[in-house]
Amino acid sequence: MNLTDFNDFIKSTFGNLLEQFKENDEYGYNNPRSQDIIVVGFTTNLTPDVILKAVDHKVQFIITHHDAWDFLYEVKEQCVKELIENEISHFYIHLPLDCAEFGTCNSLLQEIGISKITQQTHYEDNHEIIGIGEYNEPIAFEELVDRISTALGEDVKAWKNSNTTIKKVGVVTGAGNSTDLIRQAKEAECDVYITGEKSLYSVQYAKFAGINLIVGSHTFTEIFGVNSLVKRLKAAFNEIETIYLEEEHME
Repeated sequence: MNLTDFNDFIKSTFGNLLEQFKENDEYGYNNPRSQDIIVVGFTTNLTPDVILKAVDHKVQFIITHHDAWDFLYEVKEQCVKELIENEISHFYIHLPLDCAEFGTCNSLLQEIGISKITQQTHYEDNHEIIGIGEYNEPIAFEELVDRISTALGEDVKAWKNSNTTIKKVGVVTGAGNSTDLIRQAKEAECDVYITGEKSLYSVQYAKFAGINLIVGSHTFTEIFGVNSLVKRLKAAFNEIETIYLEEEHME
C-alpha cells in the first residue's frame, strides 16, 4: 500500500462525509511521504508518546482520530518534528469517523452488546445529533456500567438518576458533555446517556432530568471507531501489518 492507495481507500470509505466536513479541517496529514507502507500503527490521539511507541514498533504510518491539538501549546510542533525525524507519516480523521456507520459511536454501542442502532450520529444545521441504540431485552444499570468498564479497560463514572432498567441508550463518544446532548437523550426517552467527558453542568442536568449518566474517558470511548477503520483497511490491503499503539489511561 502507498499513499495514493490509502487516499483512494479513504475516499471510497467515507464518501460525502469528506466533503461535509472538509472546510473544518477535520481530516488530513502530517508529514505525508511517498513510500510503500507495510507497518501501520493506530490509536486515538497524536502525541509525542504515541510517536515514540511507533518508532519502537518500526511503524511507517500512524492513523489517529485526533490531530495534535493546537491549544496544547507546542505539542503539535513537537509531534511534526518527531514525525519528520523518524520518517513517519500520519493521518487523522475526526468528524467523518464520528458520523460513519462503522464509526466511533456505533462501534462503542456494538462493543457493549447493543442489538440495533436506531439513530445514527450526525450533524444537522451544525448541531450534533446523538447516536441511539437499543437492547432486545433490558439490562440492569449496574450491568451496563460493568460492560462499559470492561470494554474500555478502565473505571467509569456513573450516576444512577432513575430506577428504570436499561433498554434505550444514547451516546456521543469523546467530548459529549453538553447539556444539549443530554437533553436530546432525555427527549428521545433514552434510559441512559454515555459519553467520554463530563462537567459540573452535565452531572447536574442529568440528575435534574432524571436520566442515568455514564462517563468513560475521551480517549478510550473513541478507540473502537479507529479500530473499525483499521480493520477495513487491513481487509483492503492484506499485506499490511497493523499495531495498536495503546495510550495511557490518564483521564
